[in-house]
Amino acid sequence: MLERLANAVLFQIGWLACVLGGDSLWLLLALAVLVIHLRWISSWAQEGRLLLCVVIIGTAVDSTLRGLGVFEFKDLSPLIPLWLMLLWALFATTLRHCLQWSARPWWLASLLGAVGGALSYGAGGRLAGVQFPHGELATLIGVALLWAMLFPLLHQLSRRLAR
Repeated sequence: MLERLANAVLFQIGWLACVLGGDSLWLLLALAVLVIHLRWISSWAQEGRLLLCVVIIGTAVDSTLRGLGVFEFKDLSPLIPLWLMLLWALFATTLRHCLQWSARPWWLASLLGAVGGALSYGAGGRLAGVQFPHGELATLIGVALLWAMLFPLLHQLSRRLAR
């Protein structure tokens, strides 16, 4: 129980550091959160493959959305900013810890993914200055639908890599 609470608090600290700090020295705080998680809550041996897979999947998904003009960031890179990649790594730390309860049944993960994904992208976008060229409501509905599929799949990936 304490481990899950610590994981949730660390994730929130990392989320805020990434979203408010962008690609600045605040990323060191988010990186420290990741190191603390891997040192005291889990380990690289237990979760390293999951973290790498989720970062690759998340970077591909969000970079595709960026390429399609769903998101506009301040930089001109074809990939998402570093802060968002780190945020994907931080998110991966929650799958086996504070969000593990949402894995089953699948519809619970789907529901939480839709609601949580849209809320996180909406709040994060506002705080980080991300633009939604197709309109905020349309974008967040699309994000909700995407996360309704993505979150259960990430939970499934987490279970498979744990074996």
